Amino acid sequence: MASKVEICGINTSKLPVYKDAEMKQMIEKIKGGDQQTREKFIIGNLRLVLSVIQKFSNRGENPYDLFQVGCIGLIKALDNFDTSHDVKFSTYAVPMIIGELRRYLRDNNSIRVSRSLRDTAYRALSARERLTAVNQKEPTIMEIASELSMPKEEVVLALDSIQEPISLFEPVFHDEGDAIYVMDQVRDTKNTDTRWIENLSLSEAMKKLTQREQKILTMRFFEGKTQMEVANEIGISQAQVSRLEKNALKFMRKYV
Repeated sequence: MASKVEICGINTSKLPVYKDAEMKQMIEKIKGGDQQTREKFIIGNLRLVLSVIQKFSNRGENPYDLFQVGCIGLIKALDNFDTSHDVKFSTYAVPMIIGELRRYLRDNNSIRVSRSLRDTAYRALSARERLTAVNQKEPTIMEIASELSMPKEEVVLALDSIQEPISLFEPVFHDEGDAIYVMDQVRDTKNTDTRWIENLSLSEAMKKLTQREQKILTMRFFEGKTQMEVANEIGISQAQVSRLEKNALKFMRKYV
């Protein structure tokens, strides 16, 4: 982040630190309408917002904008938190803050998603927030689909469609040594150097065949036609096609 101590005019090193028992008492007062305690509680938890937005620091977004969006998530978490459940406020608030940040990043994404998919996704997100508030835990996809009376597949498709893209240079692990990035985990098992050399050799071998042999192999192995279909199109017998094909393949194996 640009600054871990001062952001949006707030010096986080001077913010108060409240224990869990203190926060529970403060939340009870806030539920009773104590606005002064509400303001103190929010200010005391701004460090939590700062710790969450650091996970989004490599997205190229302005850290001050992210901080303000994270504060909205913090306020929503406070408004929906239920003290009757034996859950720490930070445990409940972090997913809410992350959700608010992701929603902000999706809305400012350059990749366009159809309105119907976006509407479905927002309905699913709203249902997830409602279920989280009621059950004090993250709902499953099946629970969200049941809440919306929709097939699970539609919910999954809608939520996937609004996921923000991840940079290939985003670190996924960092220890004492060099960081491991997403691109290090992406492996192309199809277009390997060996496969590229094999394709090049096959291409060169095809050039050594006669035009008729090239046409027969193209129709048989690239167009998927039978020997009889090739024979009818070229105007020779199926036995001749079989012989020419066999000789051409024998030559190509020897060449490659």
